[in-house]
Amino acid sequence: MSLSFLLNPSSVAIFGASQNPEKIGGRPIRFMKEMGYSGQIYPINPGRESVQDLPCYPDLDALPEVPQAAIIAVAKERVLETLHRCAEHGVKGCVIMASGFGEVGEEGRRAEEEMRAIAATSGMRIVGPNSQGLADFHTGAILSFSTMFIEEPPEAGPVACISQSGAMSVVPYGLLRQRGIGVGHCHATGNDADVSVSELAAEVVLDPKVKLCILYLETLQDPANLALAAERARARGVPIIALKSGRSPDGQRAAASHTGAIATEDRVIDAFLERHGIWRAEGTEAMVQAAELYLQGWQPSGKRIAIVSNSGATCVLSADAVERYGLNLARFAPQTEDVIRGVLPDFAASRNPIDITAALLTDSGLFGKVLPEVGADPNVDILMIGIPVSGKGYDFERFAQDTADFMRTYGKPVVLAAPQRLVREAFARKGIPTFETEDGAIRALAQFVDHMALMRDAVGGSVAPVAGAGIGQTTLDEFASLARVAEKGVRVPRRRICATSEEAQDFLAGCPGGIVLKANSPQIPHKSEHGLVRVGLKTPAEVARHFSEIKTKLGEMDVAFEGVLAAEMLSPGRELVVGGHLDPVFGPVVIVGDGGIAVEAMPDNRLLLTPFTQEDVTVALSRLRIGPLFDGVRGGKGLCAQAVFEAARGVAELLSEGEVLAVDINPLITTTDGATAADALLEVRT
Repeated sequence: MSLSFLLNPSSVAIFGASQNPEKIGGRPIRFMKEMGYSGQIYPINPGRESVQDLPCYPDLDALPEVPQAAIIAVAKERVLETLHRCAEHGVKGCVIMASGFGEVGEEGRRAEEEMRAIAATSGMRIVGPNSQGLADFHTGAILSFSTMFIEEPPEAGPVACISQSGAMSVVPYGLLRQRGIGVGHCHATGNDADVSVSELAAEVVLDPKVKLCILYLETLQDPANLALAAERARARGVPIIALKSGRSPDGQRAAASHTGAIATEDRVIDAFLERHGIWRAEGTEAMVQAAELYLQGWQPSGKRIAIVSNSGATCVLSADAVERYGLNLARFAPQTEDVIRGVLPDFAASRNPIDITAALLTDSGLFGKVLPEVGADPNVDILMIGIPVSGKGYDFERFAQDTADFMRTYGKPVVLAAPQRLVREAFARKGIPTFETEDGAIRALAQFVDHMALMRDAVGGSVAPVAGAGIGQTTLDEFASLARVAEKGVRVPRRRICATSEEAQDFLAGCPGGIVLKANSPQIPHKSEHGLVRVGLKTPAEVARHFSEIKTKLGEMDVAFEGVLAAEMLSPGRELVVGGHLDPVFGPVVIVGDGGIAVEAMPDNRLLLTPFTQEDVTVALSRLRIGPLFDGVRGGKGLCAQAVFEAARGVAELLSEGEVLAVDINPLITTTDGATAADALLEVRT
């Protein structure tokens, strides 16, 4: 259902309306009057006949119509009663500004449950509680009390800021406005009792005036709507940047398997955002640092950057930053270097980075001569201009015009790095993104280029969490775990549970390459840590001795003896890990990566959300540090990525059925011809 009645309501009622335009119940009225809201404003306050020169009403019954939206700015004790009244009268949406609910304790959480029940039974949508409010500056519907709109006057523009936190909706708003960038939407959902940031984002990105969407998330309990928002945004070419707070182990799922420790909540969110083409910002500055670039409509073709400066130091520092942020220094075509060499003085550098030197002071046309050659070079995707020295004596207005001509002619992203404000302002007037330092400029370029590639490569897809995942679980022993993964097509070794040493020796007779002995107990998920794995046994005497030692060790650990698992020795190969767990929010999460006993100490793995394809797995493997092993090294044949995909698919199938909560295949012995699960551990629902 559309939320347009909250962003552009035909009428708004304000419960707790105040005559004082600086109070919570007064600011929305002031803002809407000042910012051109064309709908009806209905102040509700039984103690007044008028509020801010508008007729004031004692209650909903006294209004001339049922308002589409309502602001509830009353004491928390009166919120639920007011909500019930709004639902009974048919109000479509309410913004609750009162706080003191789920954020403070159990009683508040119960009140939020009642709010959700009101929304579910009546169809009325609720924003909040603890919400700073919603502000659509295109329509003038400012259902918000933010002070920031006074400190940094609004200008309707192409950026949308949506946040759970009130502060983190207006902080990026303020930073953008200080840079002269217009913000069209500034919304804070508070506790997300009903309408979530994700759902609001899915509505806002449909606005044809929105070209960039910035989100702040404290929790992500509504990934389905965020996936929808991302799909809609990609269809319109609208980038979404998200700052998700809480990169900490709190709340991560504890599990006996390695995958429970590896696939933490935060890493799963990373995988989700990447899958949907959403850039995850590292902090507040990163939310807005590349905003000007996003709003240009550029579609960079690659990461090859050219640098043009009048300072050798800037050229060197810029080259360092290029490497630091993952861009590539462009290699000019020979004819490009020849032409540039003919344009510049003999002492200038015609290779990339191009150092025009102080010759720019005497020949202001050098930029205009060099830039077209750089723009025409097919090996150049993006450009940074560094002017650390300018001002009096330099024709920086001409430099800006030459750069604007470059932008218009070649359509390649270009930024300026200049510490002097007057120089930056001259370029900014021509629509050129500007930064104080080369580091900031290149960091923003790298984010922009990588984000555009992320959007192009986004897989997307719906989210299908499994109800009740992660509760009531037990661990299967290795023999049973291997049997379950084998049912899904994963190759496993020949094996047998042996109650006696003689049974193990009989099994050895059929395995000329030797056998492995392991304790077989669900109480000990990681047997090697306790010396309960013995490998390379080739004689009956060895088998007898190690069988006895394992049995004795179990007795010392006070673990019931349930037999010893004997398995054939496998041919040497690379030890990988393939596993996953059932996330209650995101559904099946699968990991692939380098395995063995150091899987957690030296992590090299990637997460996959379902559904995924063989190509997705191949790409994930290529991004590992051991990725080159799948292509082959020193002329050798690469590891079998197909077999890893089949194992990952088997894990995903186990998890999608709902009974299995976690899978850990480690190691998956992978060779050039296939892969075999040497060990497996499953946690299942009880």
